Amino acid sequence: MSTTYDIIESNIRKTIFLIVGFLILIIGLGWYISWWLGSPIILILAIIFSIAMSFLSFWESDKIIFSITGASEIDKKDLPFLYRIVENLSITSGLPMPKIYLINDQAPNAFATGRDPKHSAIAITSGLLEKLDKSEIEGVIAHEMSHIQNRDTLISTVVVVLVGFITILADWFLRIGFWRDDRDEGDGGNLRIILGILGFIFIILSPLVAKIIQFAVSRKREFLADGSAALMTRYPEGLARALEKISQDQTKSKYDTPSLAHLYIVSPFKGEGADKWLNKIFSTHPPIEERIKILRNMNL
Repeated sequence: MSTTYDIIESNIRKTIFLIVGFLILIIGLGWYISWWLGSPIILILAIIFSIAMSFLSFWESDKIIFSITGASEIDKKDLPFLYRIVENLSITSGLPMPKIYLINDQAPNAFATGRDPKHSAIAITSGLLEKLDKSEIEGVIAHEMSHIQNRDTLISTVVVVLVGFITILADWFLRIGFWRDDRDEGDGGNLRIILGILGFIFIILSPLVAKIIQFAVSRKREFLADGSAALMTRYPEGLARALEKISQDQTKSKYDTPSLAHLYIVSPFKGEGADKWLNKIFSTHPPIEERIKILRNMNL
């Protein structure tokens, strides 16, 4: 059976593999476009950008996320009720007190970020504070504290930046590919055609690859964080009710972008599209019903 330390080491390894894979993917895209357009400068730019984005994704991803969501940091005098909950759970879990951020969004939700417990933060929407009671909020905070403890936040925040960048870059490269001047074919025309087709397939599939990466690092960690939160609060029903309320609330989030979806405790996508079979296949979260059932079957 895996221990907390095994999980932490696994998440660190996954983050390293993710960043290395990102470097290889972007440099590969750069090489292809450089060859397609006959411009070596593109490969050089791809290498520079991939290294820069890898650095930003590790050291600055939390700041980027808070900038996207418009989150503002709060302290004890702003929301003493919330501050005390986080403080008590920090003591219970033995973790450093994370920074607390508030997102002005009526859709109830929350997420945690940070490369390690010493540089962690929890963000909560205003809707969550208004629509959940104390035990439910405590369950949500404990869930996010568990992500911090297990270093889930390390890989999940890195994914936000890298997935977003891969999608944008692939789209940009695909558009550039249509500008190539085909007047100078030279020798090996058939090989160039084959490589060209393969290259375009690679570029078109890059966003899908990014989505699969995002999907792969998300689902299992939610079950583990739910269980850890229940142990932390000794009251699994609080988190179970919170998951019910958050999932049933139909308020559309202002920040339901695909690159951020895997961060939240519950997927922010609401409405008709949320139930389509394709969305379920690529959902970054396991079924809410299954999570609630497991929590309510826990005997503490």
